[in-house]
Amino acid sequence: MLTVTELRAAVEQRLDEAGRAWLDSALTDAAKTGPRPDAPGPARWELDFASAGRHVRSRQPATDDLIPHDLPDAARILILHAARADAGTVARLYAHGTGAERRAVLRALPHLGLFAGPDAVPLVEDALRTNDTRLVAAAVGPYAARHLSPHSWRQAVLKCLFTGVPLTAVADWERRARGDGELGRMLGDYARERTAAGRPVPGDLDRVLAMTRALPGVPRALTREES
Repeated sequence: MLTVTELRAAVEQRLDEAGRAWLDSALTDAAKTGPRPDAPGPARWELDFASAGRHVRSRQPATDDLIPHDLPDAARILILHAARADAGTVARLYAHGTGAERRAVLRALPHLGLFAGPDAVPLVEDALRTNDTRLVAAAVGPYAARHLSPHSWRQAVLKCLFTGVPLTAVADWERRARGDGELGRMLGDYARERTAAGRPVPGDLDRVLAMTRALPGVPRALTREES
């Protein structure tokens, strides 16, 4: 995961002069204003958060190694960080946001002060109940790895496997899956159900299943490709 400094540098590299000027202004305003729980209306930076897609347009093709998010997503993450968004603010922005804005809220969680606590768990759980695979992928990042209960995390892994969300989207999955016999049982049951119904079993399932059988605390052996 990129740091905020690395993310901003990557974003600015992709923007034209007008886009960089807009982003700088938006971040400056967010840093000055911060959360405003008692304000009668949205802060200026919240309007910038919503309109980021109209202002940040790439001047060069996207590359996976530059930014692991859409450009507007990345700009919104930077705005939330600059504003020091608290739990109430992110909950409001998530509740009233578009799909893209909700993804940005979820992806911003590791960069915010509320990462240390469970206040944003309801947002993650709400995203996992949707059928939007991009929202699901955003929900299973580092915050979910740290704060989801064992049951909720197991359900999240199953959701990813059977909706086509790549295992690479699930942060820290090897640590949480290691030696988890209950997850192994659930995976086995789902695999048998799909086989009986003539449906394909996700390719990543065997990787997770093997990890559930590994002893806790024992380092994973490297594959031939990794060694």
